[in-house]
Amino acid sequence: MKVCAAQLRPIAGNFARNRAKHLELIELAVAQRADVVFFPELSLTGFEPRLADSLAVDINDHRLDVFQAWSDQHNLFIGVGMPITVDAGVQISMVWFTPGKARCLYSKQQLHADEHPFFVPGYEQLVLERDGFKLAPGICYESLQMSHADEVAALSAEFYLASVAKPAGGLAKAIVHYPAVARRHHMSVIMANCVGPSDDFISVGQSAAWSVRGELLAQMDAESEGLVVLDTVSGRASVEQLANITL
Repeated sequence: MKVCAAQLRPIAGNFARNRAKHLELIELAVAQRADVVFFPELSLTGFEPRLADSLAVDINDHRLDVFQAWSDQHNLFIGVGMPITVDAGVQISMVWFTPGKARCLYSKQQLHADEHPFFVPGYEQLVLERDGFKLAPGICYESLQMSHADEVAALSAEFYLASVAKPAGGLAKAIVHYPAVARRHHMSVIMANCVGPSDDFISVGQSAAWSVRGELLAQMDAESEGLVVLDTVSGRASVEQLANITL
């Protein structure tokens, strides 16, 4: 199985442009014969809490249908970041598309204090199953809390998919924490970070993958758009930068 973390430079609030970039990166994942590809926190809008209420959509919004089409056509699991409206308010969510099935939702359960004015937390952990493997997403702040990793490990997750929007300080914590998660739970960890402006900070990319022993297998730089590709057969990871792809 090949799991890809996508790194991109979202444009604040510009769903159409961001969706187009997602499709370029999904095409790159297809070219790598990927089985799973996932994106950074709120990747379709950028991490913009103050805009989230006006940008949030229902999980069944038809503008997301294209991701289901790609999932069905290429037998690909796709996880995209989007603010999603629920009865209680707006959640920081990942919408997951799996071949031939209804889309499903994972929403951030542990919010940072700065996020509470804009979002409500999710309440249930999602675990995806692909080719006999179990994969669990975590979103930014909660993925830096060992309690969340403990929870997904208790659900027998073998891959931890960290979807983040992190500046330099947050990334410094992440590159210490994620190897510790891997070693503690014998669980592969792969992180997708964005690059460029996010809210009132600059996201610094450097998306990466770690082995179950906590070894850094591959890492992107702080500027490029592309993929970190983790291959479970070889136990290796690689970086694939985005070129000019025509859809």
